[in-house]
Amino acid sequence: MLSRGHRKKKHFLLQIATALFFSSAVFSQNNSASSKPNIIYIMADDMGYADLSCYGRKEYSTPNLDKLASEGMKFMNAYAAAPVCTPTRAAFMTGRYSARVPIGLREPAIPGRDSAVGLSAEIPSIASRLKTAGYETALIGKWHLGFVNKFAPNQNGFDYFYGIRTGAADYISHKGDGGRIHDLYENEDSVYENGYLTDIFSDKAVKFLKRKHEQPFFLCLTFTAPHWPWQVPGDAPYPDTMRWTNGGTIETYGVMMRTLDEAVSNILKTVNELGMSNNTLVIFTSDNGGEKFSDMGGYRGKKLMLLEGGIRVPAFVRWPGKIKPNSTTTQVATTLDWTATILAAAGAKPNKDFPLDGVDLLPVCMGQAKPFDRALYWRTIERSHHKAVRDGNWKYLKIDDEEFLFDLSQDPTEKNNLRDKESAKFQELKNKYAAWEAMMLPTFVKSQ
Repeated sequence: MLSRGHRKKKHFLLQIATALFFSSAVFSQNNSASSKPNIIYIMADDMGYADLSCYGRKEYSTPNLDKLASEGMKFMNAYAAAPVCTPTRAAFMTGRYSARVPIGLREPAIPGRDSAVGLSAEIPSIASRLKTAGYETALIGKWHLGFVNKFAPNQNGFDYFYGIRTGAADYISHKGDGGRIHDLYENEDSVYENGYLTDIFSDKAVKFLKRKHEQPFFLCLTFTAPHWPWQVPGDAPYPDTMRWTNGGTIETYGVMMRTLDEAVSNILKTVNELGMSNNTLVIFTSDNGGEKFSDMGGYRGKKLMLLEGGIRVPAFVRWPGKIKPNSTTTQVATTLDWTATILAAAGAKPNKDFPLDGVDLLPVCMGQAKPFDRALYWRTIERSHHKAVRDGNWKYLKIDDEEFLFDLSQDPTEKNNLRDKESAKFQELKNKYAAWEAMMLPTFVKSQ
């Protein structure tokens, strides 16, 4: 029989053990939450495949984005989900082919004509899925998935929004839709601020990063650069009588790209200064191929086309300690994959009623899996009439009434049509495309 002293000692030790158990449980819970990475997704606008010096641009340099690419894995076969902004953004936000949602059929969405269409909370977004996994969510930059409040980012899972709703805004006046309407919002309220749009978005992102975050965060940073109007800091607004697609020079474009490069640098410096680098996944890419002043790296075509130049984009992923620096991959990737990859990194599950069309590329990025073949599909229906599927190295392409088959491993510039020589492969891919298109929404009446 234990003495009273021994009983007190045993009781005391039991209390200590119990306290340690609960303390360990709390620590484990907090450690589990803190182990979820912060995620920063950066998307440029109309950046051609070789518009960064690390992809081959010669007229100017982008040292900060080059450095970011060198700190992780650089993709050599990355694609946009569409050759124009609205459908690519719809694909990223939903993780599904843009032709599955009405707003994804707009190429691009235009105020007035498309004001009754937009991304709505009825369809799970990457932000809403991340919120269920305990993330704070913010979108800074371009939205272009709805022009009225019921289609705004705050209605689609984002806790905070600062940016534009239309497809482009004057970098100086912040007027959108060709200069007809003021287009700068904080959450759902119009705001007026002086400054160059790229710098404003960078400053807002830095302020967001410096907030006290009780949860891991997802920052979706969608710059308008280097999309027209082609302006540099200190320029005057475009005159009301001038078309935004006019003007510009290679030199202007270079300044816009260097300003974007510096803006991204400011954000990454802030991440480093706050000690968040090792637990922050950063992804950089573009919404589609470039146009007037872009370098497509020798690929044919440009924005709005399904030739490689319209859909090939730069892309790289950094996650210190997880992804080997100075690594490259030939893995074929698409915008849809960044959604799946981000959700996987965050431990967020897709909605079972809205399965993802992309795949998680973290195993490839971390060197745990080799590049694999897959089939990707595209369609344009409004300003161009193209159809395409890439399956492995083979690509079926239809431009209006002309059909092509290319072996991209031997003919990346799409000059040698193998339609007749490889007729069985041509028919196989054409049939695959038809089966895919049958699952998509029918096209809407094309604008004149």
